[in-house]
Amino acid sequence: MDLFELCLLGLLVVCGISTCLSRNLLAALVIFMAYSVIMSIVWVLLQAPDLAITEAAVGAGVSSVLLFLTLKKIRDIRKKDQDEKK
Repeated sequence: MDLFELCLLGLLVVCGISTCLSRNLLAALVIFMAYSVIMSIVWVLLQAPDLAITEAAVGAGVSSVLLFLTLKKIRDIRKKDQDEKK
């Protein structure tokens, strides 16, 4: 393994652990997106472009957008509840 592959492996491990340990949902989501992008690069290096495209589209794309929308919806619900209490 060359240095680039070792760096990618290290980044994957760091992203995985950081996502699990993060208490901030938005930060965990951004780290998860980075993990998906790095995993796409790994799939390209393994000469599996179909898996790389799928990981980029589903992992970094669709899942991230759905999670962002969920966070926004949760924030709106909390804001509405706070406004009703006042």
